Amino acid sequence: MSELRCHAEDYLRLRRSLGFKLRLHGPLLAQFMDYLEAADATTLTTDLAVSFAQLPQGVKPIVWAHRLSMVRGFARYMQAIDPATEIPPHDVFAARYQRPTPYLWQETEVLDLMAAARQLRPPLCALTYETFFGLLWCTGMRIGETIGLQRGDVDLSAGVITVREAKLDRARLVPLQQSATNTLTSYAASRTGSAPNRGRNLLRLQPRHHFDPPSRATDLPPPRRQDRPAHRDEETSCP
Repeated sequence: MSELRCHAEDYLRLRRSLGFKLRLHGPLLAQFMDYLEAADATTLTTDLAVSFAQLPQGVKPIVWAHRLSMVRGFARYMQAIDPATEIPPHDVFAARYQRPTPYLWQETEVLDLMAAARQLRPPLCALTYETFFGLLWCTGMRIGETIGLQRGDVDLSAGVITVREAKLDRARLVPLQQSATNTLTSYAASRTGSAPNRGRNLLRLQPRHHFDPPSRATDLPPPRRQDRPAHRDEETSCP
């Protein structure tokens, strides 16, 4: 085993002891050690690091940047052991991830969407989707949070929704305006009177439904955009 590989294992052991999982960096660093040994290199240089980062072809520059970032972390560790180690600069690859700019719906557009939902059949399906869109709009909750709401999470008397984050084992409170509380109260009454009382979900929307909205109501794309192809007509399913 080369001296560099021994240092790499020490580096990974140290990082993992600090709580880092390194599920991707671990195997990638091992590949980098193979690359250095094949080149008979005893010192980490910028040229070797950049060449290794660019091994995958036909990929976006952001992939190269991520690979080089892994090498840079190890190089900083190695420079304290071998001062001849070169740390690759940050700007080798002009790759920056940019989040797409969300489209913010206007109030009239949201109202049009809810009006369109009222045209669905059967009537309970229309009421469910209208309530769903309205709840997203007035609370800013995520799609999954809204679909996963349990009846016990909604306190209509206090006008508060409890959003539970199972992965993080924590919760947050979302206040409701009186109009939203009234709407949910009316929806719950209609739901109880129109369908068997099955399950604990408030809206009973399932991922299998044809509707697949984005992460927030305000991130929805504008309706009837001229530069977008028309959606296929699909049969809407409701619980």
